[in-house]
Amino acid sequence: MTDRRTELAENLARVEDRISAACAKAGRNRDDVTLIVVTKTYPASDVRILSELGIRHVAENRDQDAAPKAAACSDLPLTWHFVGQLQTNKVRSVASYADIVQSVDRVKLVTALSKEAVRAGRELDCLIQVALDAESGDAGRAGGSQRGDRGGVGPDGVAALADAVAAAEGLRLGGLMTVAPLAGQYAGRPRAAFDRLAEIASGLRAGHPAAKMVSAGMSSDLEDAVAAGATHVRVGTAVLGVRPRLG
Repeated sequence: MTDRRTELAENLARVEDRISAACAKAGRNRDDVTLIVVTKTYPASDVRILSELGIRHVAENRDQDAAPKAAACSDLPLTWHFVGQLQTNKVRSVASYADIVQSVDRVKLVTALSKEAVRAGRELDCLIQVALDAESGDAGRAGGSQRGDRGGVGPDGVAALADAVAAAEGLRLGGLMTVAPLAGQYAGRPRAAFDRLAEIASGLRAGHPAAKMVSAGMSSDLEDAVAAGATHVRVGTAVLGVRPRLG
């Protein structure tokens, strides 16, 4: 355990240095960027160590892994983010532990989240997941044939979906999330992709001033995200190590 704690502490320090340097280069205050550690595939024991090391935001992308982990760590002062594609049959479970759902990409999901948030007596923050490689506002067209599993709604569909979230009982519109695309005009251009997300976020705030979260950037491209104005970066591998392949 001690060795793992040392490893995680050293990795966190390196990530912190990267975020701080990116903020300084962009002329931003370090406090303006929140680090979310993506703990998927790693055990609750790692989450406990991270909490001891000062991490307050963790993310998961599979309910079957997240639910028992969140339960095992329910005594910790953590904010849980759900970042994976969410099927409606998992919504009741996710709504019981997630504080922020970052992958809202269709009205059907908004309706289900609202119902279960109310049932659980909770209020969930929701981010609209933007698919920057989608051709239109149709949900679920992210990534084309390469990465359709990433989900998301095209830029043209953001406004209507945001309005649906804002009007839904038990939900709060928090802002936007994206993953740097592997296809389309932004493939291999994370800074351009994140700049585009910042533009969409600015437009969203015109109608929804409280929707200030911009979640972008991961281990490989967090500097580009910070430069483009991201308020939250989602880092997994750089903190926890290379993940084993899932079957």
